[in-house]
Amino acid sequence: MFSILLVLLIIVAVFMTGIILLQKSEGSGMSGSSAASMFGGALTGAAAGNFLTKLTAWLAVIFFVLCAALALVSSKSNMANPQNDIRAELVAGEKATTDAPQAENAAVTADAATPAEPVKTEEKVEEPKPEPAKEPAKPAKKSKK
Repeated sequence: MFSILLVLLIIVAVFMTGIILLQKSEGSGMSGSSAASMFGGALTGAAAGNFLTKLTAWLAVIFFVLCAALALVSSKSNMANPQNDIRAELVAGEKATTDAPQAENAAVTADAATPAEPVKTEEKVEEPKPEPAKEPAKPAKKSKK
């Protein structure tokens, strides 16, 4: 049932898109040339606009009814159960990962109660001596021509 409704929804959506593109917009639109040639001149002028507007309205109603039916069928079917199983697995996995760090954190806080002694190093670090300043460069001599 779900597959049939989904195929019908796709067909209605494609057909409605084509009908909307055939309608005359504020500019010239495609309805003047395409509709007249497709329907043998039966849809020209105001009759074409009126028919296409009504057809678009009916297709929109059918589209929304199909959307509601698809939502109803998918909520009643077993399609939601695999997703619920996956959600349950994810929640169980998250609980397992959050419980393990809490146990580790308890051990760390127990160790934190006793202060650690600073590490003493006996190595002497020599600081680099700055280099002596160099003389500034002399300006170049101008040559006379």
